Amino acid sequence: MKLDFSVVFDAWPAILSGALGTMYLALSGMTLALVIGVLGVAVLRSQKAFPSLLVNAFIEVIRNTPFLVQIFFVYFALPLAGIRFSPTVTAIVALGLNGGAYAIEIIRGGVESISKGQTEAGLALGLHKHEVFWFIVLRPALRAIYPSLSSQFILLTLTTAICTSISAYELTYVGQRIEAETFRSFEVYFTLTFVYLLISLVTMWLLSGIGRWAFSYPQR
Repeated sequence: MKLDFSVVFDAWPAILSGALGTMYLALSGMTLALVIGVLGVAVLRSQKAFPSLLVNAFIEVIRNTPFLVQIFFVYFALPLAGIRFSPTVTAIVALGLNGGAYAIEIIRGGVESISKGQTEAGLALGLHKHEVFWFIVLRPALRAIYPSLSSQFILLTLTTAICTSISAYELTYVGQRIEAETFRSFEVYFTLTFVYLLISLVTMWLLSGIGRWAFSYPQR
């Protein structure tokens, strides 16, 4: 087999555009997942039976079904109910829902690790219970579970490759188009492997920097 990477070099602008598309999906999905995670834990801590039941049901459904089925449900099934998204928005919604279910469990574990004494001290100081949750419970919990949350978000970044199944514009989608035009499968997917590795390292670096910035207050 004679390798020819010239097809990859010729298509480099498209590959770069696809990589940026992947990072956009990943970062948007992470943001939505974090919002879902925090709100989900807040609902569970409210101890209201029906909302808590819905959140737990959501977690079980997402964690016990394949992501491919989830994204197909959002893209193909929801339009039957009048809810229609573009491929890009569908990908973000599906990634956010998938990551959100895991984020709820991770954040819940961090929140439960905070001693009740801190909560009681906050209430004794006259803080509202919502203020206690946000400032006394949630922030220390996020700091404790940030490495686990970051690892989950790295996995979410790699999961974006599945979004090519609905023609969302991202790296794998671009790679498939290049491979279909050139029939150079090895060269194309070897390059995609390298680019995904680079994206993961960049994402890891960004998350690490965000963590140092967000949780550096005790050292000031």
